[in-house]
Amino acid sequence: MSSSSDANIIALLNNTTIQINRYLTLFIFLFGIIGNALNTLVLSQRPVRSNPCSYLFLVSSIAYSISIISGLVPRFLSTWNADLTNTNPILCKIRIFIFFNSLTIAFWLIMLATIDRWLSSSINANRRQKSSLKNAQRGIICIMIVSTIIQIQQLVCFEANLTNAPIKCYTKTVACSILSDMTFALITVLIPLLLMFIFGLMIISNVRQTQARLRPVNMSVDSNEGHNSTTIGIGRQNQQKKRDRQLLKMLLVQVLVILAFTLPLALSKLYTTFTRNTYKSPLQNTIENFIFNLLLVLVNTASGMPFYIYTLTGGSIFRKALFDLVKSLRDKMRW
Repeated sequence: MSSSSDANIIALLNNTTIQINRYLTLFIFLFGIIGNALNTLVLSQRPVRSNPCSYLFLVSSIAYSISIISGLVPRFLSTWNADLTNTNPILCKIRIFIFFNSLTIAFWLIMLATIDRWLSSSINANRRQKSSLKNAQRGIICIMIVSTIIQIQQLVCFEANLTNAPIKCYTKTVACSILSDMTFALITVLIPLLLMFIFGLMIISNVRQTQARLRPVNMSVDSNEGHNSTTIGIGRQNQQKKRDRQLLKMLLVQVLVILAFTLPLALSKLYTTFTRNTYKSPLQNTIENFIFNLLLVLVNTASGMPFYIYTLTGGSIFRKALFDLVKSLRDKMRW
């Protein structure tokens, strides 16, 4: 391929990257911030947040919002040469630390929600008792502390004003690249996804065991009072089972979205790490930088999708809470 043809392709890809960062990221930012804000409002209602899985969804929505702000705003500003994180080392380090830390916390909270669904669906009564709001809150605190400790290395490894990198605010040495990329690929993405997959299979096993144990039960009731209490008890159990099924559906769809939108970036970062010292032509570097920037956008897209996933798959449990929120806001506006 001629050098003039290479130059044309390089110019086209660079221009496309600018357009993606300028327009697509702005759309995803609005799409994600509005969705996560609505998520936070809906899931923070008292009847919903009392469920440990819903509470984990609530905190993960807040973490997703932080990752979207720290991940997309600088990229949009960079197209107008107004991104200070590209030139200011302190802002570069802080922005990267906040982005990776919030994203890691969000993914691990979804993993924790998978464990909670496994516990709640178990036929073992002791395991079901461990699915509690108190344990969910303890898990959130532990994840935040451990993630912060792990991501501290980003404050050391990242530097601004780099030229031989996909973006200007990037890791400054090969050792830092290996550490940062392996941390993102393994700790942020692959390990929680693997645990989500394992506990997802265990949830399916629990559901099958529960269905196998169900048998028709003939009950004789001597009084109307006994009949009414039995009917109310069965009704509450059915309502609880319906809510658990809806939460499980919301969770599994979100896990699939995370897998589809984040795994490619994790693999891309591993490839970049292991080929960093390999000679690449300007065209190859441009192509890889373009792919890297596109995959970053996909990761932020995944961070903005939970509300829309919950609305489509959450059934009455989420949509009813959403309608109650809208009604409450409408009543307040009337006053």
